[in-house]
This record gives sequence, C-alpha cells and structure tokens, in this order.
Amino acid sequence: MTAVSGKAHRLGDNIDTDRIIAGKYTKTLDAGDLAAHLLEDYDPELKERIRPGDVLVAGENFGCGSSREQAPIAIKTAGVSVVLARSFARIFFRNAINIGLAVAEVPEHEIPDGARVRVDLLEGTVVDEDAGQSYRATRMPAVMAEILEAGGLVPYLKEHGGYEASP
Repeated sequence: MTAVSGKAHRLGDNIDTDRIIAGKYTKTLDAGDLAAHLLEDYDPELKERIRPGDVLVAGENFGCGSSREQAPIAIKTAGVSVVLARSFARIFFRNAINIGLAVAEVPEHEIPDGARVRVDLLEGTVVDEDAGQSYRATRMPAVMAEILEAGGLVPYLKEHGGYEASP
C-alpha cells in the first residue's frame, strides 16, 4: 500500500468535503452508495472515468469544510489508490489515514490530468511517468504507513491489541 501507481484525475483548489460527497448522501452507511456520488457536483462523469488504482491529484486545501468521514470513504470505495494534493485540510488528512485511504502532500506538483503517476509514500517520491518528472512529497511517518497497511486505524488497533469491540 505504500507504493502505488495509477492514472491521474486532476482537480482544483479548495475542494471541500461537501463537493467530495454532498451532505444529502451522508445519511447512509453503504460505502458503495457514497462512491456512486463521488464529486458529482464538481464533475458528474468523474466517477465513471475512475478505475481501481487511479489517483486523485488536487491543488491547495483539499478536503476543507466539514469533518465528515464519508468523504474519504467515498474516495476509497470508488477505487482511488491515493490522493495527492499541494495541501490538505488537516482533519481530512487524518480521516483519510484513519479509514485507510493513502494521501500525500506534494507542494510543488504540476501533474496534469491523465498522467500515469507512481507514488512511494515511505520515500516521499511522486513520479509523473509520462513526463519523466519527479516531485518530492511529504514523507509518511512510519506509524501512519503501518495504519494504511493495516487498512485503517481500527484494524491497526485490533492488530496491536489496542482495540476491543463492545459486546
């Protein structure tokens, strides 16, 4: 999970959680229903173009707005392997890690829509394979990489003896 590659789907700046998944769809626990409405107000056809392993590439302040966990859940369930952005809203970044969605800040990226992208979260490298351009990402702390490898915070805690489900 710490090294992934896929086709880039470019988004702009300040994509808030209401644009990622509209509030009217957040009353379900069905992750598939959430994914079916991913970014539909921003780009109604995007969810049809995303293939398993693809990469969302955004500008500044991705995931700003309300702190709804449904936003990263919708992205992950749609098949996105990693979200790259110049910067993230802190709560979105943490929610993404907690549910097992890989995210990386790449402050200087110029990755275009459709580029083939390779990402190594532990090394902090992002390569636009089409242009042969490399970018430096903020390196993922080891414990966050372990949380991602486990599939999210709850599986990580279960694995490490720090979580007990209530009866």
